[in-house]
Amino acid sequence: MHDPPTWREFLGKIIKDPQERQRIANELHVSTVTLTRWVNNESKPRPHNLGLLIKALPDYRTQLVEMIAEEFDEFAAATPTSTDNKPEEIPASFYVRVFHANSELPPSLHSWSIADLVLRQALEQLDPDHKGMALIVAKCLPSSSERTVRSLREIIGRGTPPWKRELEQNAILLGAESMAGYVVTTGRSITSQNLKEDKGMFPAHKAEWEVSATAHPIMRGGRIAGCLVASSTQLDYFPPSRTILIQNYADLLVLAFEPQDFYDLECMKFGVLPRYHVQQSYLVNFQERVAKLMIESLRTLQPISSTEAEQLIWQQVEKELIQLSTGAEG
Repeated sequence: MHDPPTWREFLGKIIKDPQERQRIANELHVSTVTLTRWVNNESKPRPHNLGLLIKALPDYRTQLVEMIAEEFDEFAAATPTSTDNKPEEIPASFYVRVFHANSELPPSLHSWSIADLVLRQALEQLDPDHKGMALIVAKCLPSSSERTVRSLREIIGRGTPPWKRELEQNAILLGAESMAGYVVTTGRSITSQNLKEDKGMFPAHKAEWEVSATAHPIMRGGRIAGCLVASSTQLDYFPPSRTILIQNYADLLVLAFEPQDFYDLECMKFGVLPRYHVQQSYLVNFQERVAKLMIESLRTLQPISSTEAEQLIWQQVEKELIQLSTGAEG
């Protein structure tokens, strides 16, 4: 009598079909190479991945649960019925707070205040034990000459240690090299449970302390204004229940943007931007450049506001950084 197949052997038969192999890899947010390594017993999947595997193969749920339990005693904690996969929702009382602020705030405070309110609530709900998380809102930076977008600007961020509480001082531009850039050019969310293992599967520059990350579009009527990026110091911190919650917060952030901030996806013409430390050398004198531009506008009798000046300087910095990257590639 033959021994019953292991879950690895069972999975091996299923992923012989290349299309099925790719589908499963996409649903588990791993590479097809990782699936093959599991089949060959060359690596051990995390409990969260096993739970997603069950979810990806509902027709084989009973068999898989029994076979996986033979190898992993702790598998009960990884099944989709565990507490880690219970739906999480934004409290109804918080919606009331946001809608009230949306109707009461003056235009000059509206955008920043709504975004700040949403990020603080999201951080409290997503990282109540302060394991380490950063939430950043990145906004499309319009081109100075035409209605195209070549990068995103980080406009507000909130974090728990080891990140700072407020992250705006370290704001940079994000382009085609980033998860945020991928999300905004495609209009699709993306998640990595392990940035080191998933390296090369999609654009991403791993930031300091960042182990897992997820990014979600901020959209209205099929048009996009930016995205919400969540980073964690923990592996596997973004199961489906949590990514759905983060997308709900991204949807709520729509209220922080004006109608003119939204663009058709066809407007996205992203360039590649250098890493954080390179950008910082270009941004160290940012406020000096803003002040100089405002003084020049007074001399020409065409005064501009500080907000307008900042936008123009961001556009100049964007052009300089894209040219820098293009030159480096050449």
